[in-house]
Amino acid sequence: MSVLPIITWPDVRLQTECAAVEAIGPEIEQLVGDMFETMYTAPGRGLAASQVGVMRRLFVMDATWKEGDMNPLVCINPSIVPLSDARSTNEEACLSIVGVSADVSRPNEIELSYTGLNGKRVTAVIEGFAAVCAQHEMDHLDGRVIFDHLGAPERAALEAKYKEII
Repeated sequence: MSVLPIITWPDVRLQTECAAVEAIGPEIEQLVGDMFETMYTAPGRGLAASQVGVMRRLFVMDATWKEGDMNPLVCINPSIVPLSDARSTNEEACLSIVGVSADVSRPNEIELSYTGLNGKRVTAVIEGFAAVCAQHEMDHLDGRVIFDHLGAPERAALEAKYKEII
């Protein structure tokens, strides 16, 4: 496995919708292993394929590993359905936008459907931080980043702060 370079905003790939994964084979299995190694090294809790320059609908996440409970998850061709109108606002950071964070409002509970590395389709109800993490990574697959959740003045201010850092 290898640590892959993480692309950073404003790279156009972070603003581009990803295409479906057509087949799960050795190339995708290698990519998933490399993505986990990259995510844990970064250290992050989720990583979308587009963040390492692979424009396919695939993300990995492990929402609890920093607390000592490893729960790695591979989501290929995922879809998300909000399950309630209840929302929470959380401070979100991003491995592709280092040094800044934004308050993002998201549904508290979602239904996450995805294909695993074994080729089987899975549907699970998740909530709390895991739901936030999955939605954040799904945004990447749709060409969205945390800046896209902000109003114009907040976005301009956060982009200016980010540009000072890079």
